[in-house]
Amino acid sequence: MTVPRTTASSALNPTADDVLFRAIGLVGTPYVWGGNTPTSGFDCSGLITYVYQDAAGIRLPRTTAQMVQMKGQRVSRNELRSGDLVFFSTASHGRVSHAGIYVGNGRFVHAPSSGGTVRLDHLDNRYWNKAYLTAKRVLNGHTLVAHP
Repeated sequence: MTVPRTTASSALNPTADDVLFRAIGLVGTPYVWGGNTPTSGFDCSGLITYVYQDAAGIRLPRTTAQMVQMKGQRVSRNELRSGDLVFFSTASHGRVSHAGIYVGNGRFVHAPSSGGTVRLDHLDNRYWNKAYLTAKRVLNGHTLVAHP
């Protein structure tokens, strides 16, 4: 697994680095619906709330529907930065039903489905590209790490 490198202009940002590395460090943790710790496993929103609380001390809403509605800067797909939340509609209703943490280089960490594990995926993957809805920036521009 390759971890994206920070650029020289943003290399000394500990909060963004903590979020990025904490999320990547949980790859392989089992998916468990309603799970919100490394020992109990994670669902997608449980993973996000755990990472942000543990790595940045930021308390986020528990569900993807609440996360997408929270205050925060919406981000266009071509302006994603590490730490941004990415939202998907994995059902045909067009409402948010899944989320992950963008880590850079077109990849995001998420807890995808029952029987699976936390993993890295590409936004350009056919399935995720079709399901993509929007993104939101939780950390402000001074706290984010930009990746090439």
